[in-house]
Amino acid sequence: MGEKIPIGSDHAGYELKEDLVNYLRELGFEPEDVGAPGTEPSDYPDFAAAVAGPVSRGERRRGVLICGTGIGMSISANRLPRVRAALAMNENMAEIARRHNDANILALGGRLLAPQQARGILKKFLETGFDGGRHLRRVEKIEKLGPG
Repeated sequence: MGEKIPIGSDHAGYELKEDLVNYLRELGFEPEDVGAPGTEPSDYPDFAAAVAGPVSRGERRRGVLICGTGIGMSISANRLPRVRAALAMNENMAEIARRHNDANILALGGRLLAPQQARGILKKFLETGFDGGRHLRRVEKIEKLGPG
């Protein structure tokens, strides 16, 4: 297996998470499913912490979070140091988040995206590198701001 990628969702993102866990395997990654375990109501900050924690500590390079809109997950994950979680609703947003912002967590809206759309966004996120250059200076300034 390839790189380990933590992936988590709340109840609203559960079905999309299950699809993306399988898709990550198809792409050669090793998904680390941190929950939710089903569609029973759950709290997105718990799962955001389970994915963002290892990224923040440098134990994992990247992660994936899914809730109803992706907004709550991105807000929660960005409270941790060194996390740059980006909500992406299309492949272009995912590409720019990686190229310009060195985003290390992808946030998706399980109630807003069809599985095929989400797969395209995830693939683009995973295959795109950081441009560095003038963008590095900006990312460094973000890091100096500190967590939430």
